[in-house]
Amino acid sequence: MVETAFDKSERRTWAGQAEAYAASFARLCAHAAPGLLDAAGVTQGVRVLDVGTGTGTVAALACERGAKVTAVDAEPGMVARAALTAPEADVRLAALPHLPFADDEFDAVVANFVLNHVGRPRETLSELRRVTRPGGRMAVTIWAVPAAAGQALLGRAVQAAGATRPAHLPALAPEDDFLRTEQGLAALLAEAGLTDVVCDTLTWDHRTTVEEWWSGPAAGVATIGRIVTSQSPAVIARIKNHFESLCAEFAGPGGVLMLPHAALLARGRA
Repeated sequence: MVETAFDKSERRTWAGQAEAYAASFARLCAHAAPGLLDAAGVTQGVRVLDVGTGTGTVAALACERGAKVTAVDAEPGMVARAALTAPEADVRLAALPHLPFADDEFDAVVANFVLNHVGRPRETLSELRRVTRPGGRMAVTIWAVPAAAGQALLGRAVQAAGATRPAHLPALAPEDDFLRTEQGLAALLAEAGLTDVVCDTLTWDHRTTVEEWWSGPAAGVATIGRIVTSQSPAVIARIKNHFESLCAEFAGPGGVLMLPHAALLARGRA
């Protein structure tokens, strides 16, 4: 299958960003890891595939549980970082929606905030189901829409500065999109052939700092980072000023930001 324009844009977005991601948004995404592994039944001896492993947080936690872990990511820098984070895992370079594994190879497959970054979510889920043995479990997380207040902070700063999404950053094609709700994600898993599908909402306050939270977009991490860094220096300065002002809404003791986030965690059986 030919890569979509969205897939190609995602490859460019994440190229060389492993360290900047690790220093900014990685801890946020790590919050869902224990629940994700619980949902997939990842325990001692389970053959688990961690798709889109990023810096390897989920893979390392699965290794700590005694699982037999394989992890893949499409970005070489992430693969190198994950291999250090989870040295007991078999970490490989691979890009969705095609995985270099046989049918039914794993007892469990997990994807932590990966469906947000693929051009064809339905084909991706079908591929994850293909490599999961009959009766095996799959679990995925995505960000909920509408976004929680903390997740919307950076976008609000961009909007307040009058910046717009550049044309070279394509959105997901309408025919490939889906409702980012409990019902919408559950329906997507069922459409991929999974049974016993359950989807829950995770909510938490992410503790960070103004400096850490700005470092991600300032370095071009994720789509929000590409939007920020594509602006002129004057507009970037305006975005940062609005960001710092808006942070006052989330200020906690000792200069800590408390950013409310909401994610969807769905699980099912192959």
